[in-house]
This record gives sequence, structure tokens and C-alpha cells, in this order.
Amino acid sequence: MASSSQASRARPAHPNLAFRRLRGSRSPGEFATAVRRAAREIGEHVSCDARYIGRVEAGEIRCPNYAYERVFLHMFPGLTLTDLGFTARENVRGRGRLTAAGAPGAGRPAPPFQPCCPFDGGRSSSDSDIDEESDVLRRAFMTSGSATVAVASLGLGFTSGSMPAQRRVGEAEVAAVEEAVRRIRLLDDRHGADGLYRQAAQPLRAAYALLDAGTWSRRSTADRLHAGAGELAVSVGWLAHDSGRFDDARSHYAEALATARVAGDPALEAHAFCNTSFLARDAGRYREAVRTAQAGRRAARQVGSPRLLSLLALREAGGWAGLGDRTGCEQSLARAHTYFEQGPAPDDPEWMSFFAEPELQALQAQCWAALGDFARAARHARRAAMLQDHRFTRNLALYRAELAADLARAGAPDEAAAAGEQVLQLLGDVRSSRIRTILADTARVLVPHRRAEGVAAFLDHHAAASHPA
Repeated sequence: MASSSQASRARPAHPNLAFRRLRGSRSPGEFATAVRRAAREIGEHVSCDARYIGRVEAGEIRCPNYAYERVFLHMFPGLTLTDLGFTARENVRGRGRLTAAGAPGAGRPAPPFQPCCPFDGGRSSSDSDIDEESDVLRRAFMTSGSATVAVASLGLGFTSGSMPAQRRVGEAEVAAVEEAVRRIRLLDDRHGADGLYRQAAQPLRAAYALLDAGTWSRRSTADRLHAGAGELAVSVGWLAHDSGRFDDARSHYAEALATARVAGDPALEAHAFCNTSFLARDAGRYREAVRTAQAGRRAARQVGSPRLLSLLALREAGGWAGLGDRTGCEQSLARAHTYFEQGPAPDDPEWMSFFAEPELQALQAQCWAALGDFARAARHARRAAMLQDHRFTRNLALYRAELAADLARAGAPDEAAAAGEQVLQLLGDVRSSRIRTILADTARVLVPHRRAEGVAAFLDHHAAASHPA
């Protein structure tokens, strides 16, 4: 018998004639421009283009994501999604088709929960690499029977809101949670956090629902599920952190820390403290940044990873720099180098794959910038950008943005503008509020230097990218 997802793929698309009529005489491109303009009016951001309009009119998009829904209803007040030619969301999701006889516990198993778009609560970005990656992530979260079993539903046949009193958790469910963490990190490395945060919240809820309702035949399964759920909470927290949602990030990191304490998992505890320290520094709570980094170091001593201790020393250094304590910062940086030079170890956590020489240089640059030594910061930021693997697009954009900021404040506006131009070229693939904020601050610093070589062009290009047509 075909699965519901297979049936959905087999269902032929029917043209959306109602939506086509609403477009009227405007071309798909002109209509897409009107959609983007309407989105800005209500504080939304959608990357609508002619291809997206064509997919809607062809019936390929049966139900828009929530961002597009808000925009369309703003454009056509008084109309519903059905009036616009879309299928009601509850019907696309499959919930409306459940009858009493088919409900859970009515004598036969419920069909798998198949959301039409498990990641439709955030920003949309059609016709881009992130769209393809999001499709990959959707499939990973919606395909049961393997290590990429649906994390949004975890292949369990119910939503987290309808979790039975007990559920036996095995290898497939645990592997799904672990795979979810890897996929989120991969997409963040390539594209940044802005388009992923809301999307990733659903598998996180499902993972914690398993912890609440699950039973395990082996302790090792329970330990892996706690570790996986905690790492997922840290990953989702980082997406919130990087997209400027600091309160959400703090909550997710606290959730991960609580999970680590319950499970007695020092590696997860160190990770949660490490990210909490980073968040505290970014939020201007510098003493908290120092204290949480030190707490993370105490947990990390049980892990056997010099690189983890090095990163925590860098987090502590960032806190001292924010406090203006140069001595404390230099001492922490010295410890970071001592640990880093011991090299990789078998017990290095999987999530630390990003922590290599470029990140070491970048974090030092941040410390020196906080202490006001922008020339020294620029030297470290330049080395970070030169060494960074180009596959990690998000970090490459970040390092170059920080280089531009340091150069602007170090009195090298022409070099800052050149670095800023490189960042703008990457922002088509990267969605990160952190990077855009750094670049906007750099542009403000460069305004008085418009006559310097390349500065006027960069300012114009930045303004165009910040306010697309």
C-alpha cells in the first residue's frame, strides 16, 4: 500500500485559476515584485520571484507557507486561502481527513503525520540553493524506515501533541534525532540561520515529546536520545541566536543544559555552557559570559578534548574583552592557544568540526576589536578569511564581514569597502542577521569616507541589497 507521502507525490497538480485571475494583466515578474512590496508593508520578508508565481499558478504549491499566507491575505483583504485557490492547510496536512474510525486507538493505526511543509513557519526563499537544501531537509525529516526517519513526526504515526502515554523508543527514532542535528548544522554552515530557525523547532518538540513519553529497553538508547535531544536544543538555540532572537536562544540553551544535568552528560553540559557564554557576550552580559565559560570548562575536563577547552577559553576571553580587562583576556587567549596546539583528540565532540584555525583567528579578532585594537583585530580577521574553507559559506561571509568592520575602524576605508563587497556577493546564499548587522554597522562607519576608493560603490551596493525592489 502506498504511503501518504507517495500518494501526495502521485497526485496530479491542478492549475490554480483563481490565483491566475488575481494576477490580472501583470507579468509573473511584476506580480512577484508586488508580493515583495506587500511583504515589506507588514514586516515580512519573502524571496518571491516569477518562478514561484508560476509554481503557484501551476498548482505545484497547494498551500503556501505562513509567511506567504500573511502576505497574500494582506494583498487581498477579505479573501481566504481557499478563495485564492489554495487547499485548506488542515486538508493538506492530512488532519482533516481522519475519521473516527481512523483515529488513533480506533482499531487501526493512524496514518503518518505528514505536514505539507514541516518548515513553513519561517522565511521563504524560492529559486535558490537554500530552497534545494530545504527540500533535502524536508525529505530527511519526512522519510521513514531509515536513519533519516521523519523527525517532525519521527515516523511514529502521530504528532507530538497526540503522543501516547508510553512509546518504545529504538534505534530508528534515536538515529532520526541525531540526523536532524547534523542536517541543521550542515544547512547553517551553508546558508546561515535566518531561514532555518522556525523550521527546526518542530523536530525539537518531537524529540522532547519522545523523552517525555518514551520507554527504552536499554540504557544506552536513553542516553543517546537525551544527548541527541540536548544537541538539537543547542542547534535550534544557535539558529535563534544567530538570527537575533536572543530570548529564544537563551531558553533553548537552558533546555539543553537541563537535559545534560538530568542525563549526567558532561559533553552536552560543556556545549550548552559554551553557547550560553557566547550569547551572553553578544547580549552585553560580559560577567555572565566569563562565568558560564568557566562552568563549561569544569564540565569539559571530564570529556578529554583539548580543543573543547580551547574554545571555552576563547569564550572566556570574549567576556573579559567585553569588560575591558585586557589582562584577563590575554591570559584566556594564552590558555586557548596552549590547548589548541595539542591538536585534535578522539573525544572531540562531533559539533566541533567548525573549530579549526580560521575560527581561532576569528575569535581572537573579536576580542581585540572589543578592546579597541582594530588594527590587530583586522590582522586576525584577515587570516581567518584567508584560511576558511569555502564550503563553509556562512562562516566565510562572517569572517569577511568582521574584517570589513575592523578595517573600517582601523582607518582603512578602501580595504573595508573591498571586503564588504565580497560579503555582499555571498549574501545571496547566506541568511544571517548577525552578518547583515555587522555589514550595516560597517556601512555607517564608512559614510564619512565616501570619497575613498571603492567606498561609494560599496555603500550604493549595500543600500540596494538592503532595500531590494
